[in-house]
Amino acid sequence: MKKFFAAALLLVIVVVAACDTLDERFVFYINKNKELRLTPKLPTGKMLELDTITIITHADTTFERNRTRAAFVQEITLDKFNLSLTDSTKQDFDFLESADVYMSADGLDEVRVAFIENNPANDSTLNYSVNLNRTNTRLDEYLKKEAYTIHTRLVLREKVDTVLNVVTTIRFKVIADPF
Repeated sequence: MKKFFAAALLLVIVVVAACDTLDERFVFYINKNKELRLTPKLPTGKMLELDTITIITHADTTFERNRTRAAFVQEITLDKFNLSLTDSTKQDFDFLESADVYMSADGLDEVRVAFIENNPANDSTLNYSVNLNRTNTRLDEYLKKEAYTIHTRLVLREKVDTVLNVVTTIRFKVIADPF
């Protein structure tokens, strides 16, 4: 009886460990980086719409490289949205009051995917990078399209003194079944 119990316990442990391995095996990330430019003439205290960024997905290739297909994708969510200044000697992000990021694609509604409200201005710490909060919106259909568009809306707390190049780092988490 003890041998049977030990064997059953061992079998349960192996099955649970195998399930954890399978879950990890079919999770992958899609990383995108794009650059935005902020000019000194932008007004403060008003919502500003920056130039839209169109991102070609190469979805079929991306999914195939990760041993899956669009039909097998279970869920795609935004995992990270970061803004970083490329020339941090000019200015930090204290000028930024808030930001809203929206995503759209052909035939799909525009959805809010990331935001920051009341970005803290801190004179004692230089703030060259800002992580935005995610909305946890499912983005499966957007990343299966040929392209999607990112719309960024900002409210500036103070004027930008010089042209600033901002790198947008976007990372999506994909959960999919294998081929």
